[in-house]
Amino acid sequence: MDLSELLNGPIGQTVINNVSRQLGMDERQAAGAISIALPAILGGLQRNVQSQQGAQNLNNALNDARHDGSLLENIGGLLSGNAQAISQDGGKILEHIFGSNRPAVEQGISQKTGINLQKTGPLLALLAPIVMAYLGKEKRQANTNAGGLGDLLGGLLGGGQSQRQSGGGLMDMVGGLLDKNHDGNVLDDILGMIK
Repeated sequence: MDLSELLNGPIGQTVINNVSRQLGMDERQAAGAISIALPAILGGLQRNVQSQQGAQNLNNALNDARHDGSLLENIGGLLSGNAQAISQDGGKILEHIFGSNRPAVEQGISQKTGINLQKTGPLLALLAPIVMAYLGKEKRQANTNAGGLGDLLGGLLGGGQSQRQSGGGLMDMVGGLLDKNHDGNVLDDILGMIK
């Protein structure tokens, strides 16, 4: 399954409904913001797994019970009743993914979507644990280890090697998130995607 299938499925609709209600935006705005924010999170994760240490760190995090996919089983209830705890976990996840670049990523998403910057941070914080739960579930189903996380993330982004060469996939649709100019800084590429 790739990210576009997730967004258009029941989990995606539940997330859109809850995000729109919690952040005070209509569902169309929420869906648009989520469609930019999720690839940014996954792209940041994909960048992190380019190093052996980053891949191992993500693998260790995905082995944690918090990211085993069980969050997805009652996502509506959790987002409605426990959004603050999910957001706190999400903030920690985002620090690992983006580090000191997080404010710039939030600013870029805000500019691209037209959503108030004060809502962009909470949006990302709500989405990050969902992404980790989904990735953890996919990791278990594929029975992959740290070395296979790059391929797993690429598949979620719809950007498997052969697919990237032939075009298509969510990665192409949003302009790509990897370090395309090979300067070692994915931030400029993420911001380039959301300008």
